[in-house]
Amino acid sequence: MTGAAAIVKCLELEKVDFVFGYPGVAICPFYDSLEDSEIRSILVRTEQNAAHEANGYARISGKPGVCAVTSGPGATNIITGIATAFADSIPLLVITGQVESALLGSDVFQEADICGACESFVKYSYTVRNVEEIPKIFKEAFHIAMTGRKGPVLIDIPIDVQNASLRKFQYPEEVKMRTYKPTVQGNPVQIKKMFQRLAATKRPILCVGGGVHLADAKERVRAFSKKFNIPVVCTMMGLGVMEEKDPLFFGMVGNNGKPYGNKAMNHADLIIMMGARVADRSISQPDLITDNKTLIHIDVDPAEIGKNAGPEIPLVGDIASVLDACLEEEGEFHYSSWISELENIKGEIQKVLQKKKEEGMTKNHLVHPEYFLEELNKQLNQDAVYVADVGQNQLWSCANYQMKDGRFLTSGGMGTMGYS
Repeated sequence: MTGAAAIVKCLELEKVDFVFGYPGVAICPFYDSLEDSEIRSILVRTEQNAAHEANGYARISGKPGVCAVTSGPGATNIITGIATAFADSIPLLVITGQVESALLGSDVFQEADICGACESFVKYSYTVRNVEEIPKIFKEAFHIAMTGRKGPVLIDIPIDVQNASLRKFQYPEEVKMRTYKPTVQGNPVQIKKMFQRLAATKRPILCVGGGVHLADAKERVRAFSKKFNIPVVCTMMGLGVMEEKDPLFFGMVGNNGKPYGNKAMNHADLIIMMGARVADRSISQPDLITDNKTLIHIDVDPAEIGKNAGPEIPLVGDIASVLDACLEEEGEFHYSSWISELENIKGEIQKVLQKKKEEGMTKNHLVHPEYFLEELNKQLNQDAVYVADVGQNQLWSCANYQMKDGRFLTSGGMGTMGYS
């Protein structure tokens, strides 16, 4: 078995369905071996799109997206797509071909230090020097991409390693990495503290982000909100976690969010950030979020907690696991006056927004994009996948997203034009 065939075997064992990419000399052995596999090769027109297509596949399927490109300019072309996935915590496995091992560092034709170039926006990167290491490296790479805070992992493979013969193929059953052990279960002491705070507060708000989708936890969020009567807002990447017509949902927050969503955040005395970054687009002034408020931040990535605002109760763990523990808690919380206040604010603002849309439709006999998107929403299936590129179209789209159980896909963290 060649190294290239071993790569394909690893992908098959990980139940990979598609490889998005563009062949070139340094990755041709892999593509030749892929021809005999049931894995479908999706040919793109530029390497950046290989990462974007793998990104979209990962978001919808819940599986890691896999892409493969050649060395040199093929590898550098995919960098923007990798950075886009990293910014939104999307699990990718990026395979790049490389020049022969003996020529590395000699500036030979189409050599590029892709691992060095991508260091800032991959979870981990490998250069495969020994064909016997392929099974172990791929097992680790899939594990890293899909655990903790998900993200892209890069594997750079010289062409001679792809062509070399493997003495024995043995795919590891489990991963043993002493230096990589992400926290899954939330600290029960911190969870107890959170519920003590909920019992003492009068105006709580739950702000959910893209981490909820990545943890496949939207149904848990809905159950948590309903059980404990907590109103919810979302970031742009959290669109679709809550049903738009849920009486406890008060829209998207941030610079381009719903005014009533932002008012809910401003008027709250306790904010639970769940799977969301305290960043400039979701929170206009992150450094002021804790003014006269208690902040509870729940995230799988400990590096994200306290980055822009210090929470009173930090809680590290997988969102789904944390919510499972929360749903086992008992207690009745009564926030009826707070919810009534939010409903009144929402109703008044919606009247103003609707009037503006109607005026925009008739002015100069032109249709305002927001009115068009509102009408489009009425025609779409409630589980539709809604994809927006970057620019004003993105802002109009997220402001008018009204799906019940669909998904809203866009480049949120990086804002990469051409994503769709």
